[in-house]
Amino acid sequence: MKKTASALVLALAFSGSAMAADIVDTAVSAGSFNTLVTAVKAAGLVETLKGPGPFTVFAPTDEAFAKIPKDQLNALLADKKKLTDVLTYHVVSGKVMAKDVKAGPVKTVEGQSATITTDGGPRIDNARIIKTDVVASNGVIHVIDAVIMPPQKMSATPYSRSTHHAAGGPQSYYPAGSLYTGG
Repeated sequence: MKKTASALVLALAFSGSAMAADIVDTAVSAGSFNTLVTAVKAAGLVETLKGPGPFTVFAPTDEAFAKIPKDQLNALLADKKKLTDVLTYHVVSGKVMAKDVKAGPVKTVEGQSATITTDGGPRIDNARIIKTDVVASNGVIHVIDAVIMPPQKMSATPYSRSTHHAAGGPQSYYPAGSLYTGG
């Protein structure tokens, strides 16, 4: 009986700590968000994203960041203001689960609205949402396949461009010659 009670306490303690992982710790443990975590640290946003939230984070994978040429990514990582703008454009206040997502504009923490579409699969701006509802103690992560950029920042930054949207519209970074054709 004592052995069973100890095992139960240990199991509850383990499941409690697993459920207690915040957005940052969840991203770190996933192993596919190393560049995002590096960017969050460079922008000084770790404590914010470890805070109570709740937050909904549209998290680009390492492969999404790899679409940005290395010199341009390094320039972004070195510019704390622009990096903060880009990262906070990936965050929405509140915990929005996939079942609650509606097509249309969604206001980001950066201050501008990103556009959610559902035709042809879920997207935020032009990034495909490839995995949903990665739950953290202070919100939820939805995994995306591109780094999205705040619309007004696009023309001023060399590391973000798009040829498939009118100026000022929602955009993502896709390198020249990529297979992405828009939509």
